Amino acid sequence: MFRSADDPLTAVPPRATALEWITTRPGLPYFVTESGEAWTPIGDNNAINWPELNGLFRRKDLPAVETFLHRLKASGVTVIRLMLEYAQHRHRYFERPAGRFVPAMVQLWDDLFALCERVGMRLLLTPVDTYWTWMHWKDHPWNRANGGPLAHPSEILTCAETRDAIKARLTFATRRWGHSGALFAWDLWNEIHPSQAGWSAEPFPSFIHDISAHLRRVEQEAHGRTHLQTVSLFGPELWWRPEMPLKEPLFRHPELDFATIHIYYEGTIDDPRDTVAPALDMGRIVQESIAEIRDDRPFLDSEHGPIHKYKDKKRTLAASFDDEYFRHIQWAHLAAGGAGGGMRWPNRTPHILTEGMRAAQAALSRFLPLIDWTRFHRQPLTLSLPEGIAGFGCGDADQAIVWLIRTNECDVRGMMTPKGERVLEFRVPGIGGAIEVTSFDTLGGRELMRWCCDASAVRISMPAGDLALAIRRV
Repeated sequence: MFRSADDPLTAVPPRATALEWITTRPGLPYFVTESGEAWTPIGDNNAINWPELNGLFRRKDLPAVETFLHRLKASGVTVIRLMLEYAQHRHRYFERPAGRFVPAMVQLWDDLFALCERVGMRLLLTPVDTYWTWMHWKDHPWNRANGGPLAHPSEILTCAETRDAIKARLTFATRRWGHSGALFAWDLWNEIHPSQAGWSAEPFPSFIHDISAHLRRVEQEAHGRTHLQTVSLFGPELWWRPEMPLKEPLFRHPELDFATIHIYYEGTIDDPRDTVAPALDMGRIVQESIAEIRDDRPFLDSEHGPIHKYKDKKRTLAASFDDEYFRHIQWAHLAAGGAGGGMRWPNRTPHILTEGMRAAQAALSRFLPLIDWTRFHRQPLTLSLPEGIAGFGCGDADQAIVWLIRTNECDVRGMMTPKGERVLEFRVPGIGGAIEVTSFDTLGGRELMRWCCDASAVRISMPAGDLALAIRRV
């Protein structure tokens, strides 16, 4: 059924890559390049049939796609999360029939990898869009009724023949594009779920081991090294099904390099009424997730957004509200110890991020040089803050990040209202003695002040809204 290794479509000679591969270091909860430079995932989710990338299909408008990638680069974006097959529509199947890779799709990915190499953009790639595969199972090439290997998607994680199909797809993909540093990492399985294994999480560890080990063998043979690997989960399952063994394979599987979940918290992140509560839940969940990790591997959210508001209630947030909601969430994610600012799923009409969100990503990217990420062995900080102020922090003996937000200043729209400055004082745990503090305007993306003080008494004049601090021991 599946193409052999000597098939002309898969027989791609090794090519030099202009981009360094991304890797991790033992005990460091952030990413680095092969040469040891810091690299931070700033990005979001996109799809090959959404407006910004639609020009790839049948090479309809490659210059427009390249222009888009350059615009992302200028906004500080370093990575896009994509699905190799986005099965919302039948004309984007990666295989048709099962095991026959569609030439137009192969050309699409050839072009995208070439453009990413040229621009300097990286991809977090997952092989299967599990949501639309399930929703449109009647038409999917893997459906046994269509000549595929699988009777029903409830057996997708346990069916041996389907396992072979997944391995064949990953084998094809890495032999053709895995030479490239534009591939940041593999999300081996998008939103692994008990429903895909007969309503059991027991098969998760063995499924991850089988797919991971296979891909590493192929990559080692083809490239002499392996890309980073993770597996994602629809985050609410952790809270809806606490009796299931979900945490061990997600946060501690020995063959995964970093951990990720999709943080769609009910009532705040998935259906926001103000721009403060979603950020507080994001920071809390990031801290709880990091606490589940035992080896300091990096953690990041790889999907979040107002999914319930958009998908179920059929409402798109006002751009001004959404921009502030987005900005607060990304700073909470970073300050709580996540790598980068989290990866938004647009949940907008059309499915693109606003210019305000791109500006927020650019602002975050300008903050990053204030921290030496290559030696930042962060731990969560417990901050003692006055009433009306909340925030998150992480740090070690030499550095810290703190993000503060006023919690009682939302107007009837749920957005922050400008008020006068407020003076507050707090202690930075974990760092002793003299420190240098840099205050940072998260909206304007610029440094405000630098000063030295003692870590036991950081005194700031906090403007309206929120404020980020980068702290280094003197």
